[in-house]
Formats: sequence, structure tokens, C-alpha cells
Amino acid sequence: MVRIDFSDGGGRIKPLHGVGQPPFYGLDFSKFHYLTEAGIPYSRLHDVGGTLGGGLFVDIPNLFRDFDADPADPAAYDFAFTDRLITALVEAGVEPFFRLGVSIENDRRVKVYRIDPPGDDLKWARICEGVIRHYTEGWADGFTYTIRYWEIWNEPEGHPDPLINEMWTGTAQRFYRLYGTAATYLKTRFPHLKIGGYGSCGFYGALGQPPEALGMSRERMEYFHTFFDGFLAYIKENQCPLDFFSWHSYASIRDTETFAVYARRHLDEAGYTDTETVCDEWNCAPATRGTAHHAALCAGMLAAMQQMPLDSAMFYDARFGVSMYGGMFNPLTGQPFPAYYAFYAFNILYRLGQEVAVITDTADPDGEGSLYLLAARGLAPVDSAHGTDGLRGGVLVVNPTDRACPLSLTVAGRLLSCHVVDSTHTWEEIALPDLIRPDSFLFIEYAL
Repeated sequence: MVRIDFSDGGGRIKPLHGVGQPPFYGLDFSKFHYLTEAGIPYSRLHDVGGTLGGGLFVDIPNLFRDFDADPADPAAYDFAFTDRLITALVEAGVEPFFRLGVSIENDRRVKVYRIDPPGDDLKWARICEGVIRHYTEGWADGFTYTIRYWEIWNEPEGHPDPLINEMWTGTAQRFYRLYGTAATYLKTRFPHLKIGGYGSCGFYGALGQPPEALGMSRERMEYFHTFFDGFLAYIKENQCPLDFFSWHSYASIRDTETFAVYARRHLDEAGYTDTETVCDEWNCAPATRGTAHHAALCAGMLAAMQQMPLDSAMFYDARFGVSMYGGMFNPLTGQPFPAYYAFYAFNILYRLGQEVAVITDTADPDGEGSLYLLAARGLAPVDSAHGTDGLRGGVLVVNPTDRACPLSLTVAGRLLSCHVVDSTHTWEEIALPDLIRPDSFLFIEYAL
């Protein structure tokens, strides 16, 4: 039995349905309409310089090709391709979440190109200043776009051995100095923007599982934690700004909650109680992309994240990728995978705005097989299929397990529609069932 109390309003639905790389080939941004239709709030620009367009987009060495040049000289910058990408995102209604740094170098064992520490940290910060001015202040024939989040680097603690680390060849202390210099300089120059980092790999050591179960060495797992502790100690001692702290999770829904609690607690204990936490890379069971199971896991994660101590999130990712991590779109057809509709459904709740109470007795004390539910209310726009403006309610019900679950909803409202994503349906309207199938989710709308 599940009771939805649309009269018991809570907090706002959070912008959790952001994505990483957006779906484009070369300079073909025609599929960005899918981002618009799903109301994607942010697209994090990391690893955007792939096979098609490699060396052209976003990364600092792509935007400023000669480090010996003058950061105050507009001619020293190459914004051409990134301008196209940023403009296409803005026109699609998606705010860029701009990563200041470089893309991962998976083949760094052959040769390292761009993941070494900068030769001059302050100069690197001044180059970042030129990038920010170009996109937010119109400098260098630029733009006045709303881009609030500027993230310094990504996963600098990827491995304790700098000969293996694919994102940073320096020591932990060397990164702390880069962050401290850049964040302090940029926050002074742009006090109204959010400056943060560092795209942590995550906090797998907090799970209490043997490292072999996580596919990583104990040394590496513990390094993620000691790096974070050292980072917090450094920025606190040096009074460095940290408007947001970003971290990643490729773990289960429950384990991601553990990470979120860990990050929030450590930030608070260090005195950074106002610092936002952002999970700006997440993906559950990415090897199952394109399946109803992956779609249900994504929907369950979005519902669960609303209750976690984090402020926003971005799925990794929405690119047309041949790897398992491109989980939203089929790279051969450019069409959405079932997981896309988890974001589409969540956006309806996000637009409605106000979370409401969900009372359920379906929870399993072991946490296995429980449904994930999230509901919201708000004013909805004109809907030709269901009438005029009015107060609406939406309910997301997710069953990411391999068994069917009984579903009995008690709602004070008039049923408008029920859409389903499962192994045989992809966002199809059906009659409200009394059983929710395995690996599926429902989105139900009511007039209130």
C-alpha cells in the first residue's frame, strides 16, 4: 500500500537530472532537442574532446594552445569550436557546467600530453579567467551567458601512483596548490560565480567491502579518502574558497547514498557547511545500457537522490558513445535508450516543483526489492489531452528488481495518465496496473 499525500508539501525537487557530455557528432547539435524535451538543467563539459572533434573543445590546452602566450591577449585563445558547443547548449535551455582542466588520458602509458601540472599556477588561473570572461562577460568577442559553475580539474586522485594516474601526474600537495591558487584568484575576480572542484573519484572505502569486490586495490581505495582529507586540511588552512565539492559514483543506489553522507559529513566537520555537494558523474550498472533494467536503475537513482544530502547531480553521460558509459542514446541511431525516459519523467516532477509526502509499507527491512517512489505537486501548463491549467500531481514509481511487486495507490486526485517503461514498453500510456513489473518504472499524473 502506498499513500500519496499531495496536501503535505515539502522541499523543492532538486536539479538531479543533469548529464555529462551532450549528444553530438562533430558540429551536429541537432539532437540537443532531446535535452530540451527532458528539461536537462546542466551538461557537465568533461571528456568532450573525443574521437570526433578531439583537440578542439573545452579543455584549457584546446582553448589556449601556447602556454607561453599572454592570457590578457584575446588572440592567444581559440574559442571557435567551443563557442559552437556552448551556444548550442544555451539555445537548448541547458546550462553548461564548465570543467576547467583536461580530458582523461586513458593511454597515458604510451605518452602523457596534457595531464601534467601547469608550469605556472597563477598563469593557469589567469587563462581560466579569460575563458570565464569570454563566456560570461563578452570579452574577446564573447558572450554573456549564465554559466554559474566552474569546476577545477577532475579526478586528480585517480591513482596514488603518478605513473598510472590518467588525470594528474603530480602529487596530492601539488594539486592542492593548484586548486588553492586558481580558486582564490577566480573567486576574487568573479565573486558572483561558483568556484569548486575537484571531481573526486568517490568514497568506496566507506562501504566496508573488501577491495576485490570493488575491482580496485585497497591502496587506491584508501587514497581517495586520504586525498580528500588532505584537500580539506589544505584549503581550510589557506582559507581557499570552495563553493561546491564535486564527486563521482559508479556504485549502487544505496552505496551512492553512503558516498553522499560521507562527503557532506566531512565538509561540515571541516567547517564548509555552506559548500554545495554535486555528484557530477554517476551511472548504475553501465554495462546494462540500453535495457529496461538500466532505465529502472536510473529512475531509482533519481528518486533516491532527492533524499540524499546533495544539491545536484549529473549522469555520465549523454554522449553518442561506443563505450558502455554513453547510457542515454543509441550511438548508431541517435535515438534515446529507455534510460532517457527516466530523466524525462523526473523533469516533470522538477517542473511541478514541490515534493510531497509518500507513505508506504512496501519497504523491505533488508533494502532488497523495495520500490523507489517520489512525488511532487505544482501548477502544470496547458495540456490539450487533459484540459487546462491547474494544480497537478506526479508520482514516479520504480521497481529495479527482478520480480514483480503489488502496487496499490491511495491518492486524493483524478487520474490523468500512467506511462510505463519496461522490457516491452518505452514511455507508453497504459491503464494504471495493480502490479509493477520487474525492471520497470511508472510515471502517473493526477489533477488535484
